[in-house]
Amino acid sequence: MTHFEDEKNKLKETLLAMASHAESAVARAIRALVERDDSLAAQVDEDDNILDQFEIEVDDLAIHLLAKAPLATDLRSITVAMKISQNLERVGDEAVSIARRVVELNREPQLKPYVDLPRMAAMSLEMLRDAITAFIERQPEKARAVVPRDQAVDELNRQLYRELSSFMIERPATISRCLGLMAVSKRLERIADHATNIAEEIVYLYEARDIRHTGLKANEIENPAR
Repeated sequence: MTHFEDEKNKLKETLLAMASHAESAVARAIRALVERDDSLAAQVDEDDNILDQFEIEVDDLAIHLLAKAPLATDLRSITVAMKISQNLERVGDEAVSIARRVVELNREPQLKPYVDLPRMAAMSLEMLRDAITAFIERQPEKARAVVPRDQAVDELNRQLYRELSSFMIERPATISRCLGLMAVSKRLERIADHATNIAEEIVYLYEARDIRHTGLKANEIENPAR
């Protein structure tokens, strides 16, 4: 194995570690919500700098590799790695936003059982894991399958928004809690968006086909014409 290949592997390993930390941050933020644990929420906030450092490390590795004038296929791989890193850093930012909302929500009695939000988190994180696996294992078809799953997360977000809007109309005293839960739901919806962004980049990487902003239907994304 060449030194260049060693450095490419190091880049992938760093991305894997970054993805693991981003996933953990979201999971801990949602656990802090369900368990009403302020200290866990604070830990998510405090650990955000770890993801920032991962992003810097990925960028440094990528720029070092780009300076070696790689082949076109390597060039795509390196630039996509940088885009994945950016999305993972934003996933961490979403986790921090959730954690800060949790602290605010915990100041008041719990409004309702938390069922939809943990479900949204599980769906979004599964999308993220599958997208990262598709990158590491060179499986564009797995990445394609991630994209249409974003619709289910969007629908859960809309359902929760409608439910909480009704709460606010019927019980004005719940407005601050409803707005807080809406904010958490929106952050989870954005995490699914970041997973989708990563998946789309992976399809481009391995198939040289840009499926972003194409308006393709879910079945067209999952089963492209050959």
